[in-house]
Parts: sequence; C-alpha cells; structure tokens
Amino acid sequence: LLLEKCQLDWIPEDYLRRQWALVLRAQPHIAWFIAHKCPSKARWVDELIAEGAALPAADENELRTAYGDVLQAFEDWIVYALEPQIYADRPHNGWDERELTELCDFNGLRVIDIGSGTGKQIFALAGLAREIYGVEPIGNLRQYLWHEAKRRGYANVHIVDGLMEALPFEDEFADAVISGHVYGDQPEAELREMLRVLKPGGLLALVPGNADKDNDIHEFLVARGFKWARFEEPVDGMKRKYWLTK
Repeated sequence: LLLEKCQLDWIPEDYLRRQWALVLRAQPHIAWFIAHKCPSKARWVDELIAEGAALPAADENELRTAYGDVLQAFEDWIVYALEPQIYADRPHNGWDERELTELCDFNGLRVIDIGSGTGKQIFALAGLAREIYGVEPIGNLRQYLWHEAKRRGYANVHIVDGLMEALPFEDEFADAVISGHVYGDQPEAELREMLRVLKPGGLLALVPGNADKDNDIHEFLVARGFKWARFEEPVDGMKRKYWLTK
C-alpha cells in the first residue's frame, strides 16, 4: 500500500502469478488498491482474482510462503518506501566514484542524474557541478534526497519527479546526463529522451549501465557509438559503464 503508481505499473504480470493470486484472494483490499491506484493493472488484478477463486484453499504455511515470495521480489521497493538509508548503506554502493567523475571535467556543468535512488551519483558530483538535477519517481526517495542534500550543505542539488522516458526538461537543457542501474526497460525511448535534454557536445554516461555481459543492452549501446569499460561493484561483482559524447 506504500508503493507508487509507477512501481505498481512495473510489476511483471507473468511473475509469481500463483502467489499473487493467493495474496489477493486473502487480502482483497490490496487488489482494490492496486486496481484503483494504477488502472493499467486492473485487468491483471481481475485475472488474478479469477485464478485465485479457482485455487484450492491454502493452509497457513502456503499463504505465509506466498506473502514472503511477493515481499522478497520487491524488497528494494519496500525499503525505498520505509527507510532509504538501509539501501544507501548497502555495500554495492561503495564502488569507486572515480569511475564516474573521471569520465569528463564536471566542474561548472549542469548535470541531470536519472533514477537518483539514494544519491550515489548526485553526491559524487555535487561538489563539482554548477547544479545537478536528480530525477526520481519515488516520493519517499525524493524526500530522502532533499534532506540529504540539505544535511550535506549542497544548495546546487535540485530534486524533481520524472521518468527516464519522460524527463521534465526542455531540449538541450544539460551539459551532462548520467544514470546508474536504471537504463534498459525501453532502450530506444529512454536513449532518445536522454539525448533530447543533452546539449551538443555533452556527455551521456550510464554508471553502472549493465551487468558484465554481452547481452542485448550491451549490443544496443555499442551499436550506437557508446564506449564502455568494466569496473567492480562491491559484493555484486563486475559491472559495465557506458559513455557517449553527443
């Protein structure tokens, strides 16, 4: 019930269907909430209710397991809604900030950071950039970022609502556009939007931009002229970063 509309919209509809059906049958107020908070999920909710009605009665252990499976699948979203500092303190956020800061001279630049989360990229650059705009669709994370910027004394950090495929900026707004752990759900639309708000000659950097794999995202970015390199993210292992000059 603490999730944002966009998060509900992101729930994969073919994942954990039996568990979801059991949960919604046992907790009909959750079904009502999802369908009304995010109307694009109303059909999915109706399907799950029908599937749940056809299932045999679940005992306490099966139902508890279903609850656990659903919560485990979205544990990061729950942390965002309840206590973002837990996510900020995770070891994987300890990667070397020079992997980003040495891609170009950020001094005096206007930067957009997309999908800011708890601010790893923002606070790596806040002491260098003229101003940095953190785009984050989750309300509780925006509050966290605002308070953290104030606590650290950064008056040049601005936090706004928005999505990677629909950025709230005019054309050629920024000298640099950065993002980490966000790109790839809609590769064409997301890249087009990031390039739209980037000035000619500006830097587009995805740090981290991908797992260390020659997958579809890697092939897509390389085919469009991105350079790339590997670096280590604590606990999670090797990642890839990508950068392009417009």
